[in-house]
Amino acid sequence: MIWNRETRYTPYKAWPKNVLPVLKAQAKRSKWRLQHHIQPASGLLNDPNGFTYFNHQWHLFYQVFPYGPVHGLKAWQHATSTDLIHWHDEGLAIQPDSKYDSHGAYTGTALPVGDQLFIMYTGNVRDAEWQRHSYQIAAWMDQANQVKKVTPPVIAAAPAGYTTSFRDPHLFERDGQYYALIGAQTTAEVGAILLYHSSDLAQWDFQGELNLPAELRGYMVECPNLVQIDGQPVLIFCPQGLPQTTLAYQNIYPDVYWVGEKFDLPQAQFTAAGLPNQLDAGFDVYATQAVNAPDGRALAISWIGLPEIAYPTDAENWAHCLSLVKELTLKDNHLYQNPVAETTQLRGASQPLQATVSGLTGAFETEFTLAADEQVTLKVATADAQHYLAVKLDAQAGTVTIDRQQTGHPFAEKYGQTRTAQVRPHAALKIRLIIDVSVFECYIDNGYTTMTGRFFLDDAPTQLRLTGQVGAISGTVWNWDK
Repeated sequence: MIWNRETRYTPYKAWPKNVLPVLKAQAKRSKWRLQHHIQPASGLLNDPNGFTYFNHQWHLFYQVFPYGPVHGLKAWQHATSTDLIHWHDEGLAIQPDSKYDSHGAYTGTALPVGDQLFIMYTGNVRDAEWQRHSYQIAAWMDQANQVKKVTPPVIAAAPAGYTTSFRDPHLFERDGQYYALIGAQTTAEVGAILLYHSSDLAQWDFQGELNLPAELRGYMVECPNLVQIDGQPVLIFCPQGLPQTTLAYQNIYPDVYWVGEKFDLPQAQFTAAGLPNQLDAGFDVYATQAVNAPDGRALAISWIGLPEIAYPTDAENWAHCLSLVKELTLKDNHLYQNPVAETTQLRGASQPLQATVSGLTGAFETEFTLAADEQVTLKVATADAQHYLAVKLDAQAGTVTIDRQQTGHPFAEKYGQTRTAQVRPHAALKIRLIIDVSVFECYIDNGYTTMTGRFFLDDAPTQLRLTGQVGAISGTVWNWDK
């Protein structure tokens, strides 16, 4: 397939009916398919959307372009769960089929209101001159999962002083009033987050621009999120073009969190409690969506993928996945992330972590502690051990380095093949490493730091190999039940 403007934006109804079954069959045969992470049946998956609890179950939507591993005509796919780890595909929920979203149903969020789910998302439209128009569209989903769009759009255009790069509304409610944070760009091409207010979900008024400092803006801000943890506001957002002097990141674009003391909504003023930081120190996390759950937990899920990066699965006509659901907590104004407690349900047969652990089944987990001042390397390898993902641990220096140079299928080499996280030196180092065929999620020191990414071996990983001070390690390995 030659992916040009015409093919990327061909309406779904214009595609021959036999195309999707062929693409899905091709993706299903891939040796890199995941066992426990949400992935597209075919084509491209990107931002998680509308993550919420509604009608006695969890709902999660995500952007898809089912016809190829490229950014084309986006729709919203819908999945539901009762436990946050097993997800049921509900099919396409929002299609780009109106004059306000003709070139894509882009990112948005959802909010339970009474017996319905209120959704707001960005409709992407291109005119005859290929100029962008962005509309913030409302929709309602009933308890039968039927979605009805509201027309006209509830926010028809960005306010004066901002470009049409105006997208990704994040909904939240405070004291019976409704708010939306929207990613934006000024006419001077500087990133911004705009705050809107509504008392009835129909009329939305511009409240003001959030007081992001100049060095945190880049040229565009995507996917703003606000979550409350122990009474403190935590802002999560994706600034594009951020100077690396501001934040030491290596990926094409960072995913950033910023812990606050308070958020003055009438004044659109965010008062910080600390410095901004990377949400994930690995290779591939972006567009994280967070939500305050009814049970009091703050939960988040991320796109494991990055814009403008080619991945080895592209050749098989599918790309990307979502992370496991993570619980967010705060300690001393630092964000901790860990897989939700329900994730332990996936643990099957266990064995102690030792110099060589064989018989693994592609999806598994290890949890271990390395004694202070010791060094080891853990290799996640195929049966022949010729290719591997290396996790290098130095408890003396307090570093964790993940190296994917020896996997056999390099990609995104322009941005480097190693990532290093700094933790407390001269202290015991606790690691929880989750492997799902071609994804790793590494949680360091009880979630103080996370490192996430894709890696591609010739076969599914089936063994772990330790080198270095093996006797300084104490831990367990679990195969994950399919």
